[in-house]
Amino acid sequence: MTKFLLWCLLLFFCWPLALFALVAYPIVWLLLLPFRMVGIAVEGALGLVWAVVTLPARLLRAI
Repeated sequence: MTKFLLWCLLLFFCWPLALFALVAYPIVWLLLLPFRMVGIAVEGALGLVWAVVTLPARLLRAI
């Protein structure tokens, strides 16, 4: 909701910039999508490494 209100203010004060932002936002989102996917994959890999490293400690704690 905050982003929408800020966009409405931008539309009121500088409508060409607001229309450019409205058109550019999906393009920027599509360009950044591969980086988000890589981030998700790296986070999963690091989570797996953390689980493997901490497995002996969790097994000893369970006994």
